[in-house]
Amino acid sequence: MKRRDFVKKSTLSSFAALIGAELVFGSKMLEGYKPLALQDTDPYKLFKKNPNMVVLNDKPWNIEAKAHLLDDAITPNSSMFIRNNGLLPDNLDAESWTLTIDGESVAQEKTYTLQDLKSKFKHYTYQLVIECGGNGRAEFDPPAKGNQWTVGAVHCASWTGVRLRDVLKDAGIKNNAVYIGYHAVDKHLSLDPNKEPISRGCPMHKALQNETLLAFKMNGEAIPMVHGYPLRLVAGGWPASVSGKWINRISIRNQVHDGPKMTGSAYRVPCESVAPGEKVSDEDMCIIESMPVKSLITYPKSGAIIKTGNTLNIRGHAWAGELEVAKMDYSIDFGSTWHSCTVEKPANRLAWQHFAAAITFPKNGYYEVWARATDSNGVSQPMVLPGWNPKGYLNNACHRIAVKVK
Repeated sequence: MKRRDFVKKSTLSSFAALIGAELVFGSKMLEGYKPLALQDTDPYKLFKKNPNMVVLNDKPWNIEAKAHLLDDAITPNSSMFIRNNGLLPDNLDAESWTLTIDGESVAQEKTYTLQDLKSKFKHYTYQLVIECGGNGRAEFDPPAKGNQWTVGAVHCASWTGVRLRDVLKDAGIKNNAVYIGYHAVDKHLSLDPNKEPISRGCPMHKALQNETLLAFKMNGEAIPMVHGYPLRLVAGGWPASVSGKWINRISIRNQVHDGPKMTGSAYRVPCESVAPGEKVSDEDMCIIESMPVKSLITYPKSGAIIKTGNTLNIRGHAWAGELEVAKMDYSIDFGSTWHSCTVEKPANRLAWQHFAAAITFPKNGYYEVWARATDSNGVSQPMVLPGWNPKGYLNNACHRIAVKVK
């Protein structure tokens, strides 16, 4: 096949993945022409998102949900946040896609087609929480640089793929392996082809967990392009930056991976507590691993009004990184007293857990309902913003909603 024919075929595949339909007569397009559907920069149409989601940035795209949009037990694409570090890739073609395993600590460099992965290795499906490390950044004071996420940079979808551990073991892991690093085909904002917008990874113990997947399906269908089609690394319970999209290479390293967004202060917090606004040297910053315990009230919306004497039924989700949520409580008096919620066991390890409670109020007036999760180690969410850090990571303060009784 001629190079030009291949480029056109893979470009058409990318267009179809974005639009969600075949481009009939696409082969007749003039070279370089961009279909009208892709000239529309409306992200809600382009990415099939709920129009109530909030766009924080468009170069690169970063979009978050509101709490009430995350009410589903399994998050649908329409409510999933988008966090990108670079520009969306083009020329995505599942038929020609390959994944290469290389690095200092691989026994022998090996390349798999997508069909190889699907046919050679057993498939697994898990519900997995993916949360941006900066979720909640908007509350930090002094402000931290970066997308000002509020509460909606989290989701729990159902992912299907093969275990990363099975693929790495097939390629061969040397005894000196300590880390993996991923590489992908998204484009650097500068459009310099020699620069990667992000290349992060995780220690081998995380890479070898049963739930760490090379996924090719989300909620039972091909992964939407903006969420990593045709192949995504999914490592639940850790910052979303570990779950690289559009993966085409994974390196087994004999050192902590040093790709873009792995060094300096990126996805790191001070190893020891610091005063708000204090400057912290890079050597005093530690890499974020398991995310902290957290919860979210997804029903009702903040600002709910209920009639005198009525019971308010709340519900939501809670999660705790590598751990389980052991207890859920709510308060209507700003944390002076707490009352138990029911909380379900997770569908599988690293999935979020659903909670509910029925609340009665003593009199008419304004209230705030606060939710607090406690993990299996006995650690509870702080009532307000936890310790400050320069990049505004790991805000797991209690979520709260406003309610008026009248």
